[in-house]
Amino acid sequence: MRHRVRGRKFNRTSSHRAALMRALATSLLKHKRIRTTLAKAKEARGYVEALITKARKGDLHSKRQIMAVINDKEVVKELFSEIVEKVGERPGGYTRVIKLGNRKGDAAPMAILELVDYNDVANLKAEQQKEQREAKAQAKAEKESSEVEEAQVVEETKEK
Repeated sequence: MRHRVRGRKFNRTSSHRAALMRALATSLLKHKRIRTTLAKAKEARGYVEALITKARKGDLHSKRQIMAVINDKEVVKELFSEIVEKVGERPGGYTRVIKLGNRKGDAAPMAILELVDYNDVANLKAEQQKEQREAKAQAKAEKESSEVEEAQVVEETKEK
């Protein structure tokens, strides 16, 4: 029986598992969205949420505790300045796991782990790409219509 046994082992040693969680947490806080396996995303979710909750206190002790886990100073600064401000009122649930389907090579279930309040960054980027595609399509349509008009003018001049 596995009563009250928490966490996944990922077939790694405890130090390797800890390094994996630190790396996933650092990447998530740096990029606001990461793509990983579903099991790793679910495990990293709780790890990152505990860090953000600790950072919400904002005192020196919590900052040192987080610095012991995350070795990138820029990420820690960003966590305390931007991320905590954005999620300050939220009582929890700072991350979201979105299932993507299976990976082609080994059929491992994949997922996106993202910070909830930062999905607008990804949406803004997608919106900009959509606007660029629409602008290209419109320019192409205008070019084709001008070519058609030129062809009609040429035909009219030939008929005369």
